[in-house]
Amino acid sequence: MHEKTTRSKTLYQGQVVTLRLDTVTAPDGKESTREIVVRSDCVAIVPVDEKGNILLVRQYRHAIQKELLEIPAGSIEPGEKVEDAVRREMQEETGFLPQKLVKLGGFYASPGYCTEYLYLYLVTDLVPSRLFAEDTDEISLVRTPVKEIPALLASGQICDSKSVAGLYLYLNHCSVSEIT
Repeated sequence: MHEKTTRSKTLYQGQVVTLRLDTVTAPDGKESTREIVVRSDCVAIVPVDEKGNILLVRQYRHAIQKELLEIPAGSIEPGEKVEDAVRREMQEETGFLPQKLVKLGGFYASPGYCTEYLYLYLVTDLVPSRLFAEDTDEISLVRTPVKEIPALLASGQICDSKSVAGLYLYLNHCSVSEIT
């Protein structure tokens, strides 16, 4: 029950995404098109400090014209190992280098039209270590007690998909006694 790609055409090639138009044939022979956003895989990170706070980042997102409260995340560079991307993104966005990384899982961002896969990591044992990147000047760090996370999720104050999924997976990973 899979569609077969019969034609594929690149409509746009950017620095971050490629837009591709695929012509597909369904098992019943019906032909249709699929608009596909090709995006590199990414890392999403739940950083927990020595006091049990989660380090969230507040940053402006032009596509939706507002600031969001999120978990740190970013693209995996070509040839870069996932764990190295986790460390780099943590240094760039939070100013900390994690000493301990635990893979919590992963998920597709929006598989109906996008190829992006996010690897989710819990990081701890954070050591100050800043890497500067040109697109991180406007990011502010927000230390948030773990016990406040469920209310931020329920109220919609944390509302991007990677942060919602990542934080719920983290909360599921924790025991109830660690959260309260």
